[in-house]
Amino acid sequence: MENLNLEQVRYEEAAKKVKKLKGFYTHALVYVVINIMIIIANVQNDEPGESFFQFKNFTTAFFWGIGLFAHAMGTFIPYFILGKDWEERKIKELMEKERNASQWE
Repeated sequence: MENLNLEQVRYEEAAKKVKKLKGFYTHALVYVVINIMIIIANVQNDEPGESFFQFKNFTTAFFWGIGLFAHAMGTFIPYFILGKDWEERKIKELMEKERNASQWE
């Protein structure tokens, strides 16, 4: 019975990670598609002889790129910095503290 609960918990954790990855990949795809459309529109609206490489042509991509970078950090960095089993270790630590605190009441 305990093993079944452990498998369910692992499944739910994996499902959360997949949902985070899917959200990031969707964000990245939308970023690429929309920014390509914006760049094409800006190129078509440039005056003859005007340089394509102007900041105005890339402002949306730049600032949205900062947001996409933050999303990537939130999605991928916790596993690199905190380690693979950090969440599980932290949950066990908090449960142990709760168990010890309830013993003294």
